[in-house]
Amino acid sequence: GKAKANAIFSGGIHLLSAGSSDFIQNYYINPYLNRAYSPDQFSNILMKSYSTFVQNLYGLGVRKIGVTTLPPAGCLPAAITLFGSGSNQCVPRLNRDAVSFNDKLNGTSQYLQSQLPGLKLVVFDIYQPLLDMITKPTDNGFFESRKACCGTGTIETSMLCNTRSVGTCSNATQYVFWDGFHPSEAANQVLAQDLLEQGFSLIS
Repeated sequence: GKAKANAIFSGGIHLLSAGSSDFIQNYYINPYLNRAYSPDQFSNILMKSYSTFVQNLYGLGVRKIGVTTLPPAGCLPAAITLFGSGSNQCVPRLNRDAVSFNDKLNGTSQYLQSQLPGLKLVVFDIYQPLLDMITKPTDNGFFESRKACCGTGTIETSMLCNTRSVGTCSNATQYVFWDGFHPSEAANQVLAQDLLEQGFSLIS
C-alpha cells in the first residue's frame, strides 16, 4: 500500500551520478554546446538541474542521498584518444573542468543540506581514488591504466565491447578500465570500498 511504499522510499539510500555523460559524451563533442557555453557555464546549468532533482526527491520523502563526483575525465582512455592530440597522456583541461565541477557539486550539496531539514547528502569522491589507480596502477594491483581491456582499449564502449570484440584482453582484472569510459569490475571493487567508507553517515 501507499504508506508502506512511502516508508520504503523515504528509508532507502538513493545514489545519483552527476555530470559524467553530460561532459564526456555531450558537451565536449557537441559544437553547439561548447561554442555556446564555457565549461564553467555548462557546470552551472548542470548544478541547477542537480539542485532541482534533489529538491524533487526530498519533496517525495527521500532523506538519504549519495552523489558521485566526476572522475578524472582527462584520463579516461577514450578522452585521451579523442582530445589528447596524440600525447598519450591525461588531458589537463578536462581534469581541470572535472575539479571545478566537483567543487561546485560539493558547494551545492552543502547548501542543499543546510536548507532541507533531515536530509543526509553525501558527495562521493571518485576523482582522487580513480586518479590514484591510473597514476599508480601497480600500487593497487593493476598492470594497465592507459588502455582499456575491450577491443583496442582506446575508444570502444557499450555494444562495441563484447565477446567478439577483436583484441579484447583475457585478464580484465589487471586493467583499470574495462572500456574507453568505464572502470573494470576489479577497479570498481577498489572504488566501492572507498565509497563505503565515505558514505558511512548514510547508514549510521
